[in-house]
Amino acid sequence: MPPPNALFAEMLHAARELLALRSPLDAELMVSEMLGTWWGQRASRASAHRTADLEELVGEGLVEYAGQHASPAALALLSGIACLGTPRQAALAEKAGLALIERGVARPAWSEHVGAVAAAECYVNSDIFGDCDEAVCLFSYAGTDPHALVMAVDYNAGGLLRDGWVTSKVETLLERCLPDDTSPHRPVRGAFSPVTAAQARRLLEAALNATDAAVDPPVSESFPAYHAFIRARIRTLSPTEPATEPEGFPFGGPAAALASQDDAPGWLGAAARRLAWSDDRRAMLVVEFLASDEAEDLSDRKAASRCADHIIDYGCDQDFGRPLRMSPAKAETFMLDWLPRKIMLLPSEQHAMPHVLAAWARWAGRRRDLPREAIEETLDAVFNSMATFAHVYRDPATFGLDAKLVARLLPDADLEALPRRAFAFPLLQGHYDGVDLSTLDPSQPEARRTLLAADHDDAHGRPANGQHIGRHLALSDRLWRGDPPELWEAAQRLLDRGEHRHAVQHTLMYLIRDAGDDCAKLVAELANLP
Repeated sequence: MPPPNALFAEMLHAARELLALRSPLDAELMVSEMLGTWWGQRASRASAHRTADLEELVGEGLVEYAGQHASPAALALLSGIACLGTPRQAALAEKAGLALIERGVARPAWSEHVGAVAAAECYVNSDIFGDCDEAVCLFSYAGTDPHALVMAVDYNAGGLLRDGWVTSKVETLLERCLPDDTSPHRPVRGAFSPVTAAQARRLLEAALNATDAAVDPPVSESFPAYHAFIRARIRTLSPTEPATEPEGFPFGGPAAALASQDDAPGWLGAAARRLAWSDDRRAMLVVEFLASDEAEDLSDRKAASRCADHIIDYGCDQDFGRPLRMSPAKAETFMLDWLPRKIMLLPSEQHAMPHVLAAWARWAGRRRDLPREAIEETLDAVFNSMATFAHVYRDPATFGLDAKLVARLLPDADLEALPRRAFAFPLLQGHYDGVDLSTLDPSQPEARRTLLAADHDDAHGRPANGQHIGRHLALSDRLWRGDPPELWEAAQRLLDRGEHRHAVQHTLMYLIRDAGDDCAKLVAELANLP
């Protein structure tokens, strides 16, 4: 990247094109593209702002640079940033722009309109599988220059906003999207239903936050250019519901109970649905499934029960409280990404999982009254994934680790936790102070103290003091739970630099001691580590 001032000079030079534009929409889209140049990139760890978003930092630098140049191009750029930037960028740009106006710099004609954006109707289409929501929101500049923002939310990627684009051909778009009077009441592919502006805002804010929080999110190639525009338009949507809602709105008024159903979009009532899935309710769902006709041919009932547990956990915890929702994409993500990365399966469960998942897809599809063709699509995805699943699933036995040792570290089957727990408790066998270490459960506090004490005896058999072991206990507890995730990330960075395991543990445990109960401070200090 060129030096900031050279970069800012180049952007200010490009901003002269803003002066030739007449449409406020064209101007906003151009400024959005400029602000999206660095979207998604992170500042270097060597910088003073290690966790800051470069879009934020460079945007503020651009505002400061433009404010120092009393030119129409600079004022045009500041006018656009005042509408599209982050709250801090917008405030700084507005202040700098007013200063230039006071100095007699001429404003572009479109700048009078960009601040007068008004939201109109909003529509959402949830596809038949529930994989994706497509939202269409209509806007205008105080009744002129109508335009539509179209956005796609992907629930198989954590509910993030994957794509967005703008069109001024509003009538043509609505003709293609909205159903006619002969359309069935049940949602179908391509049929959009009206939602309130507040409902659309909740959907899109949650999705945009998920995108911004993700590391290298799988967005479209054009998404960075629209990011600032999308963010600004979402802010335009009213955050409050109208006093009365039309009966036809599917996600409000009398139909609000839909939020508790598995057919509900991921964004609607997701938090309440997750909380509603208690351990007892999940267990009862397993019982219902195993008693169904679809599960009749599953011969190993114990393995089938465990596999169903994992399917339900994935649906509740990763798919917005929707264990019955099945789709080809969800089935593939579950089998080929989440399971190999997260769950330790016994050999019998590895063999049974594809068959259990296929039976679950049939059973859940029948319960949700999905068309036979949709269920068959999901079954095809399961069967097509079977060979790849057998190849990509990381059986801990292939790591050269003893199965019993792995089972002690993973009583919750959380395969992703194995490396960090092995780092926290490297000594799990042998004898110490008359105790057979192989009999100890590292998930229990007293067993942990003994395991850590055994790891700390010096060459002469002298134990470490109790306070030191207590600090190791605090570290091991956090590593066991993965709380915060940045702790293990920092440990891996230090290990990759060649630091000794015990030295890394000491670095981390003293950061935990100094941070106390302030998790934000701990995360910030972890980010400061190389």
